Amino acid sequence: MHNMGMQNMTSNKPNAPMLEQILPEGLVVDRKWLYAQGYERSTVDYFLRSGRLERVKRGVYRRPGPPLKWLHWVYALQKMGIDLHVGGRSALDLQGYAHYLEVGRSKKTISLYGKGKLPAWLDDRFVAYKEKCFKQLPEDALTTLAFGHWDWEIAISTVELALLELVGDIKEAADFKVADRYFESVTVLNIQRMNRLLEMCTHIRSKRLFLWFAQKHGHQWFDVLHKETIDLGKGKREIVKGGVLDRNYLITVPKEMVNDAIDFY
Repeated sequence: MHNMGMQNMTSNKPNAPMLEQILPEGLVVDRKWLYAQGYERSTVDYFLRSGRLERVKRGVYRRPGPPLKWLHWVYALQKMGIDLHVGGRSALDLQGYAHYLEVGRSKKTISLYGKGKLPAWLDDRFVAYKEKCFKQLPEDALTTLAFGHWDWEIAISTVELALLELVGDIKEAADFKVADRYFESVTVLNIQRMNRLLEMCTHIRSKRLFLWFAQKHGHQWFDVLHKETIDLGKGKREIVKGGVLDRNYLITVPKEMVNDAIDFY
């Protein structure tokens, strides 16, 4: 009789799968997701009482297992269908550029880009940014990163897209210094993809800043960019208040970072 009771509490619907079959250790889900698999409220509550599920945040659950890493949270968001990917500085870090900037770095945040909205239960390590550069991302703008025991894959920006996202969020002189170190370290990139992204990008400011940093560091790939096909718009753009105007790209930049410049005001 006891075993029959346990079996009946596995699900409330005939087509609901076994919990262990659909929820691997490390995957974080909410009640909405569990309900969509065929479980009802009473069954989810039973799983919690019996220890088959544990609460990690309000309304968010997992099977008991080792400590979660931030990658698990991103994987969970993407599995739930939220339109977000790891981008900008975080994507560059994941692809080998973090060691250039770790000294003196403040609290690490995870940059997420896309149209999706972060759920309220996610902690403040995660920061959502609107994808400024494209109405719809080109097919090869994203790549995947495998992590953990199961080689789960999360979507992240390619180096080329991440650089555009990084400069698109520059607001002050300190941001210039961070971006400058990343551009210094990116000595190789996919030139075909970079040309395509620059041609398709609709955010004038991001394109001008990208080209300014690329030219500043004089990487070989800068010389083979199709600069004549990139729409840089018209007029001046004030990026940094109190900065100076770069003559080539008509953007204001910190005075200490440029030679060929004139006062903006």
